[in-house]
Amino acid sequence: MAAPHGTDRLRRRDGYNRPRHTVPRPLSGNPRPMRHLPYILAVLAIATGIALYFHLAHEVPPPLVLGAPEEAGELLMVVRPGPIDYFPGPDGTAVGIDADLAMMFAAENHLRIRFIAADTPTEIFTMLGNVAAHVGAGGLLHPPAAMPASAPEVTAAPPAVLWTAGLRTIEPLLIYNGEGFKPANWGDLEGETVTYVEGLGLEPEIAAARALHPEVRWNAVSVPPAALISQVSDGTISYAVVSSAGAAVARNIYLGFEVAFPIGGKREVAWAVSERFPALRGELDRFIARVKRDGTLARLIERYVQNDTGFRRIDAGALIDRMPSVLPRLRPIFHDAQVKTGIEWRLLAAVAFQESQWDQAAQSETGVRGIMQITEDTARLLGINDLLDPAQNIVGAARYLRDLKSKLPDRIHEPDRTWLALAAYNIGLGHLEDARILAQKQKLNPDLWSDVKKVLPLLAIPEYYEAAKLGYARGGMPVAFVDRVRGYYDVLLAQEQPHKPRLGFSVGSSDTAAPLAAPAAK
Repeated sequence: MAAPHGTDRLRRRDGYNRPRHTVPRPLSGNPRPMRHLPYILAVLAIATGIALYFHLAHEVPPPLVLGAPEEAGELLMVVRPGPIDYFPGPDGTAVGIDADLAMMFAAENHLRIRFIAADTPTEIFTMLGNVAAHVGAGGLLHPPAAMPASAPEVTAAPPAVLWTAGLRTIEPLLIYNGEGFKPANWGDLEGETVTYVEGLGLEPEIAAARALHPEVRWNAVSVPPAALISQVSDGTISYAVVSSAGAAVARNIYLGFEVAFPIGGKREVAWAVSERFPALRGELDRFIARVKRDGTLARLIERYVQNDTGFRRIDAGALIDRMPSVLPRLRPIFHDAQVKTGIEWRLLAAVAFQESQWDQAAQSETGVRGIMQITEDTARLLGINDLLDPAQNIVGAARYLRDLKSKLPDRIHEPDRTWLALAAYNIGLGHLEDARILAQKQKLNPDLWSDVKKVLPLLAIPEYYEAAKLGYARGGMPVAFVDRVRGYYDVLLAQEQPHKPRLGFSVGSSDTAAPLAAPAAK
């Protein structure tokens, strides 16, 4: 509900697009479509058009043997595209944890940055071994310190590779089709087939499981991880091993899979460096240590790997069900609101779905009305004459959200600026400021949503609200509101195209739609 007075994470999880300055390569595999066949066909048509566009871009091949980055003034990173580490933002440039960190490192060292796309970790290791790239990235798993004793057939890490310190952790998971049998352990899978994507770095855990449980059949495939999850979701495959990161980003896109149990311990995601450049590895380790200390890495992980529990799959199912039938008539209005206010249209659509499930006649018991659930007082401030007119309601709400963002301190960066503004949209700017002051008192960062969301629920406790300027507030509501909007936004980012106004449509510089996930450094 809008109270009285976007880090566009474009995660195309099923065959995600490549940034425009990389060399695209075809992805193998042919998963069965999900149940929403007409919807999927439309998505595939869009993806095919974008892939064709990216094929028109050309990358200058790297030299046969590279010199050190400081010699050429350039850092060359070979990266496996994926929906967390490296993917295209709305303008086609690279974003993601690895992309953002690499651009930050390059900027700090006065280097140009150039990315080359690779389909598999094997390709990355080959380029590093041939000294055709400085650094490899894209969800690469640091080899475990000690291989499992039950997995003697696991090969060692590729030669000519140095590993940086870890960036984040994942764990390998067994997933299953939700309409099938949920295994509690390996003993429940006797005679069953478990599928996995070969070459992703999970071989030690898989080999250990194979050695300990010969009664289980195994099937290695060469498809994108998202395609494997899709096949489990639609029932083509009963069981598969995937990473926890892959399962997390797919959970609200492929609704038919569930997690059974982890098959091993946590593994570190790291960068690989050609052994010719040990000094570079040392510089990267120092950089990684610093971004861990100052919170930069934690903010990037929070930005790109949302781990909320408030967004249930039933919500994602309702959203996906309504997208083919309801969204087409609302999409032009959301586009118009983006042009007029600079608020990304898919974020507005996510807010609208959270508020009313896209029902333009919705009315709550508290008197808020319309598709964006705006109060009468806010409507008067915004000059809205008819709250049941979806065009007035959506554009008015977009202006309100833009104004809330503008009232936050300039030092607050995206995406926190957007998440905090959404909290103010729900609970009011005054209560948000009370929460930010409380966060500061508790030695938390009042400019980070991840910290402010910890203290907002405290505004419902007398010990805390009695000292707040505006007093009592149901602070848990904006936390749930923002988490659910972010969940809907994830789905819309994965399935809907960004809106780019035609050239010649003039908007003021303050009204341009800045991506929520703009690279941290250029």
